[in-house]
Amino acid sequence: MALRKIVTQGESCLNKVCRPVTEFNSRLHALLDDMQDTLADANGAGLAAPQVGVLRRICIVMDEYSGEYLELVNPEIIAQSGEQTGLEGCLSVPGKWGIVTRPNVVRVRAQDRDGNWFEAEGEGMNARCFCHEIEHLDGHLYVEHIDHFLTDDELREYLEREEAEAAAGEEQ
Repeated sequence: MALRKIVTQGESCLNKVCRPVTEFNSRLHALLDDMQDTLADANGAGLAAPQVGVLRRICIVMDEYSGEYLELVNPEIIAQSGEQTGLEGCLSVPGKWGIVTRPNVVRVRAQDRDGNWFEAEGEGMNARCFCHEIEHLDGHLYVEHIDHFLTDDELREYLEREEAEAAAGEEQ
């Protein structure tokens, strides 16, 4: 297992459509292990293969509740509902944040590291991560959804507002 370099906005591999995985072997397992190590080291919520320079339909998402990694090979969104608008960033666009509207519930169909098909459903942050990472596999970045990057003041105000809303919800 090893850390991989996370490529940043402007590098061409982030704008290419990834090819499906057809071989479920030790090379795939090593890549998935490396991606988990890289994501943990970067303290992120998700990572897609093109972010480490590999143009394959692979991503991992850290479940916000369990803290466990969900590996998605050849994922596709099969259902979505609701709407959420919130703060989003990307390891490939370091230090930049924007406000993005995404579905609130997302169901995906994917294969595991051994090629077995499964379905998973995510809500809230998990749904946001599913959408964000799968977009990477189609050559898109979250910045296509934002009006502008938040300034430091806008980010601070947003975080303070979120904290106040969370505190008010706990009091009820």
